[in-house]
Amino acid sequence: MTYKLAPSILAADISKLGEELEAVKRAGADYIHIDIMDGMFVPNISFGITVVEGIRKCVDTFFDVHLMVHDPIRYIRDFVEAGADGLTVHYEACDDLDATIDEIKSFNKKVGIAIKPMTDVSVVLPYMEKVDMILVMTVEPGFGGQKMRKEMFEKIKTIRSYAEEIGHEVDIEVDGGVGVDNLDEVLDSGANVIVAGTKIFKGDIVANMDSFKSIINKR
Repeated sequence: MTYKLAPSILAADISKLGEELEAVKRAGADYIHIDIMDGMFVPNISFGITVVEGIRKCVDTFFDVHLMVHDPIRYIRDFVEAGADGLTVHYEACDDLDATIDEIKSFNKKVGIAIKPMTDVSVVLPYMEKVDMILVMTVEPGFGGQKMRKEMFEKIKTIRSYAEEIGHEVDIEVDGGVGVDNLDEVLDSGANVIVAGTKIFKGDIVANMDSFKSIINKR
C-alpha cells in the first residue's frame, strides 16, 4: 500500500500561501488538499477557481481538490482547467453521481467520492470500481480544527475489506482531526491518504511534516 500525506491549505496562512506551499512541498507533501466550499452544501465559503489557478503557479505537487459544493458536475471543467489533478465529490451533493464521475474521467483526472459522517458507508460500495479514491470525513465538513470522530474507523475498515474482496485497488482518504497522536490508529484502520491541516500549518511546518512522515514511513 502506498501512503500519501496531503496538507490541507484550509489551515494555511493565506497572506503567505505561496511560501507555505513551498515549505510543505520541500518537506515531502505528496498531495496538496484544497477544500472548495460554496456556503450551500456546507455552512462555510472557502476557496474558488481563481485560487487554484493562482497556487498552481507556485507548486507542481498533485492538487487534490475536494468539492464540497452542491451539484459539482457544473464546475468540473473549470477546476480541471485551473489545475486540479484529482477531484473528489460528495455522494450527498450529486444529483447524478454516475454522470459526475464520468465527467471527471473524461478529463483523465483522478476521481474520488466523499461521504459525511452521518452517511452510511454502504452507499459508496457500488461505485468502488469506478473511482480511484474514497474520502471518509471524520468530522462534519465545513470547518477546520474539529476533533476526530473515531467511530468513522469502522467505515474505513469496511471499505478496505470490500476493496480487497473484489480485488480493486482504491485509495482511502481521511479528512478531519488527524494528528500524530491518532495517525497510527487511522493507518491501522486501512486509510492510506492522510489529510491534515491545523496540525501541519500551525507552528513549525517542516517539523510538523517530519513528525507525520516519520510515522508514515515506518509502514
